[in-house]
Amino acid sequence: MIYPANIEQKIDFTVIRDELNRRCSSSLGKERVEAMQMETDFEEVSYRLHVTDQMRLAETDPMLTFPRGDIHDMREAVARIRIEGLFLDEAELDDLRHSLSYAVDLEHFFAGLDENKYPLLRQLATANNQLPIIVRSIDAVLDRYGQLSDHASPELARIRREITNLQGSVGRTLASILRQAKADGFVEADAAPTLREGRLVIPVSPAFKRKVGGIVHDESATGKTVYIEPQQVVDANNHIRELEGAERRERVRILTAVTDGLRPNTDAILASQEMLGEVDFLRAKVSLAQTLHAIRPELVNEPLLEWSDARHPVLWLHYTPQGKTVVPLSIRLNKDTNRMLVISGPNAGGKSVCLKTVALLQYMMQCGLLVPVAEQSRAGLFDRMMIDIGDEQSIQDELSTYSSHLRNMRAFVRQADERTLILIDEMGTGTEPLIGGALAEAILRELVSKHVFGVITTHYTNLKHFAEQTKGVVNGAMLYDRGAMRPLFQLSIGQAGSSFAIEIARQTGLGEDIIAYATELVGEEHIDYDKQLQDIARDKRYWEKKRQSIRLKEKELESKIADYEERMAGVKAEKKEILEKARQQAEDLLQQSNATIERTIREIKEAKADKEKTKAARKKVESLKEKVESKKPRVESQEPKGTKVLRDFRDLKALTKGGGLSEQPQQSHTSAVVHNRTMKFERTLDLRGYRADEALEKLIAYMDDALMVGAGEVTILHGTGTGALKQLTRDYLNDLNRQRRKRGKIALEFGDGDVNHGGAGLTIVKL
Repeated sequence: MIYPANIEQKIDFTVIRDELNRRCSSSLGKERVEAMQMETDFEEVSYRLHVTDQMRLAETDPMLTFPRGDIHDMREAVARIRIEGLFLDEAELDDLRHSLSYAVDLEHFFAGLDENKYPLLRQLATANNQLPIIVRSIDAVLDRYGQLSDHASPELARIRREITNLQGSVGRTLASILRQAKADGFVEADAAPTLREGRLVIPVSPAFKRKVGGIVHDESATGKTVYIEPQQVVDANNHIRELEGAERRERVRILTAVTDGLRPNTDAILASQEMLGEVDFLRAKVSLAQTLHAIRPELVNEPLLEWSDARHPVLWLHYTPQGKTVVPLSIRLNKDTNRMLVISGPNAGGKSVCLKTVALLQYMMQCGLLVPVAEQSRAGLFDRMMIDIGDEQSIQDELSTYSSHLRNMRAFVRQADERTLILIDEMGTGTEPLIGGALAEAILRELVSKHVFGVITTHYTNLKHFAEQTKGVVNGAMLYDRGAMRPLFQLSIGQAGSSFAIEIARQTGLGEDIIAYATELVGEEHIDYDKQLQDIARDKRYWEKKRQSIRLKEKELESKIADYEERMAGVKAEKKEILEKARQQAEDLLQQSNATIERTIREIKEAKADKEKTKAARKKVESLKEKVESKKPRVESQEPKGTKVLRDFRDLKALTKGGGLSEQPQQSHTSAVVHNRTMKFERTLDLRGYRADEALEKLIAYMDDALMVGAGEVTILHGTGTGALKQLTRDYLNDLNRQRRKRGKIALEFGDGDVNHGGAGLTIVKL
């Protein structure tokens, strides 16, 4: 349920409909745009959002080529030919041919999609084997220009050939007659044969029409020229007319035969029309979403609203082409802590825009449209949306502005429930402020007791106090730069906003005596309260910036610590592996040495103290001793205490205990690791479908590997979409370059891919 009936005009959804209509290429899609309405069924809304998002991903997937083609509304023509004897003309057949060809291409495209990635799009592929046959049957009779081909039938070819021959003969005869008439001075020197009533004639001055001889078919408007068919070509022209009649009859026969072949397949043709209309509608939604940088928010099956970085779509469409910025807002309504948001702040500070942004985005989403919000946004569904925006004054109904507001409030109180979203602009205005404020607070209290969700804008101080003291209601302020005396159009949740009435009045040049008198009338207590609100807002902005800065630094520190711990774990594992390898080598060498010594002793005994053999045996033992010394592992099992070594782990430096690892084994193992990673390294990283934090983690790890293996050039595939993943990629690469410059290293080069191979959907990085 929506209230009032003209809610779409009030929240500017009509602009969104117009944009979608403009982006549709057929009446089939436009009908769906006009039929679009706010849905409350969770499964239906979820389907519409998912299928639209899958279409967006398919259209921007650089690995796919989305089919292009013409869409024509053939429903009326197809319905007409259900009656025997009726047929489609050449233009209708040509339109049907193009539509069915596009439908066949789309069905093949959808059927070939990855069922795990585009399951809903695959469901659109209602394949019908008869459609290609129908297209071929039309191709057999129409040429590429949509006209009946000479090859449509042997009879048609014969008739047209005879007509061509006769027209050539008549033309030659007329040319001869015309040359003689020019020579005799009966016609103008620049006269030429022309057609009148389908017959070739020559223009003659009325004074000489008897000289030429023949049948007069027409005369000019001025009466200075008559058009004569010479007697010599009358019979030939008559024959041409007979042949043209035969051509028309053959044309009807051919078109009727083709149409008879279509008639059994009208249901399949109409089904393809439904698919084409749905595709046209989806592509219009995707086109708008790409312009707005819109996404599919996470949908939950309960009343909920958590918009992050939400932008007003109509303002975006209007201001972005002019190079102007639309300030985003973040807002949260939930059943536990803040069902109702009361927004206050200065005039022209953005309160109404904030209100309409919430209304329009929620309405768009429940119509199945992607919305311009950040990826972490979540949203639920409301069964009712009720608004009180703008001046509803009605002379016919004898309603004042305030009376119309009260009528709306009555509807809200009677019909709103815990699954209703209400939006009220300037609640309580239009009458005496004290009474208006009291009534507004009473109505607000009643709505809160009914657990209604809502956003309300106001200047009334009592409503700000009510929000501060009532569970489930929270204040919000539109921020204002008191130093520059200008609104910031930013919404801050948690405190009431100041109207800045005194400051704005002073800025406009109003006299100080007037301002002082007004201050005295209001009372210093109220003025002090307003100033306190301003100070709170200013301080909150300051500490919010500080908190954000600290959060970023903490995140960076956590990342570095995690990276350090991961690398240290790798060093420890490497150390353990080297020690184990050295121990095994020592055992093998010891066993070999024992065997050699035993064999030498045996040889000495067998030689019975022969001097030369004993000398040779001793030399062999000495040689073995040298070999053992040369292969003695330099890795010690016990690290010396108290000494520390500064080790450089690429971007991190850390103090570790000295000793423990020999240089040779570590380099050998590292080379093996690098070789292994080089063999497994892929030169393309696909970030699409990941959340921002997951994408950043993968990007950091990937670039680490790319730098380690010395990849010359890599490709980051992030798509276009909302642009968030692309911005994340570029921000990280810029940060990486700053770090490299600090260490005296060469910066990486990066930019968009080739326009023919992904364009802005790719980032090419040269290392």
